[in-house]
Amino acid sequence: MMAATLFFDLDGTLIDSAEGIYACARHAMESVGAEVPDTGVLRSWIGPPLRDTFHLHFEADAGRAAAALAAYRDLYDREGWCMFHVYEGIPELLAALADAGHRMAVVTSKGEAFAQKVLASLPFGGRFGTICGTSADGSRRAKPDLVAEALRRLGAQAADAVMIGDRRYDILGARAHGLRGIGVLWGFGDRVELEDAGADAIAESPQALRRMLLEP
Repeated sequence: MMAATLFFDLDGTLIDSAEGIYACARHAMESVGAEVPDTGVLRSWIGPPLRDTFHLHFEADAGRAAAALAAYRDLYDREGWCMFHVYEGIPELLAALADAGHRMAVVTSKGEAFAQKVLASLPFGGRFGTICGTSADGSRRAKPDLVAEALRRLGAQAADAVMIGDRRYDILGARAHGLRGIGVLWGFGDRVELEDAGADAIAESPQALRRMLLEP
């Protein structure tokens, strides 16, 4: 594959952040006196903007959704952000891609300040030309908007860019701008979800993704 601009999702693609997200989501629900969903439901919350998830969960009760979001962010900022581990094979993948001349960026539905904090703690965080996450006021949070912002920041052309992620939102964000979308299976989505969203290819492991991106 010729040198390209590669956009990586964060949660479920570069890092397994389930522990921190689950802990903060449970805290948020308890803080507003709501029943805590089971782990299966909480797993589905990883991917879309959390602001939208709370809004839907509380059936458009804006006050309760805002309070839950604030409680989540408070605990995440204090403790939850560092409750993650890097997927095996990711550091080696990123090193190989950088050596091959690919530009890389992170495009995530996580708050941008939180994403920057996570990546600043990682040895490979400096490999990314930009870290594009949701804005604090929620005005930029849908994946198509995040992809557009990342393209703008890097001055990249959609035809030369690839979006890589584990959920349908990543693929739909790519398709909205004519990027190639690659789904990955080690995160929080599954093959059916990614295929239904229109993924151009699906990688079962970081090693498979490396071959897909580097071999002719």
